[in-house]
Amino acid sequence: MDSAGSAQPEGRCAVRTGVAAGVTVAVLAVVNAVNNRWAPSFGLLTAVAVSALLLGVLFAAGGTWADAGLDPAALGRGARWAVVLIGLVAAVCAVGALLPVAHGLFADERYSRLTGGQVAWRVLVTVPVGTVLLEEVAFRGVLYGSVCRARGAVRATAVSSSLFGLWHILPSLHLATDKPVLTPVFGDSALGAALAVAGTVLFTGAAGVLLCELRRRSGSLLAPMGLHWAVNALGYLTGYLLR
Repeated sequence: MDSAGSAQPEGRCAVRTGVAAGVTVAVLAVVNAVNNRWAPSFGLLTAVAVSALLLGVLFAAGGTWADAGLDPAALGRGARWAVVLIGLVAAVCAVGALLPVAHGLFADERYSRLTGGQVAWRVLVTVPVGTVLLEEVAFRGVLYGSVCRARGAVRATAVSSSLFGLWHILPSLHLATDKPVLTPVFGDSALGAALAVAGTVLFTGAAGVLLCELRRRSGSLLAPMGLHWAVNALGYLTGYLLR
């Protein structure tokens, strides 16, 4: 009798988790196309609206703020992790800026003509809201949290990180030519472009594992948010200063 009673909630939890994960993946597939093909100029509005929508999906499936990595009790610890991680990335960027051999790593044709104001907008608004908020809430918040409740941290990390890698297919279609440091490696052929995309999926999938682990260890979404912002935003800034 007791075992039957405990199995029923687990079953409901699994169903809710499956529904929440399925809805989240479907929404993200549409958002990926919107941001990269259909309406990229609405990226900030899309990020805020979709983040709120996905949190609603998690809560509707029985999730909590803690499942989303936004438990108020863990925010202080997450903020401390974030400050340390931002400092580490800043130090790496500073060393890279001081070493001429590393300057090519920061070069990117997509941003070579940005003005100082445009770079500041990306660093302070586009990256934290349009990229970090959406991706962390979606992948390390809703997806990780919902799967972790039913299947544990290992399964949650695998699901979240795999989908995070696939999320980067569209943005990386021209990466081999956009990043001058990669052009000698992959060339400008269709095969080279495909290999660059495959490499990006693997690399961002591995990065997703690291971000999930930061979320697990800190108990807060602020830790992966801090690292994610630092890598993207300080990369833009360093590349701009080295032009």
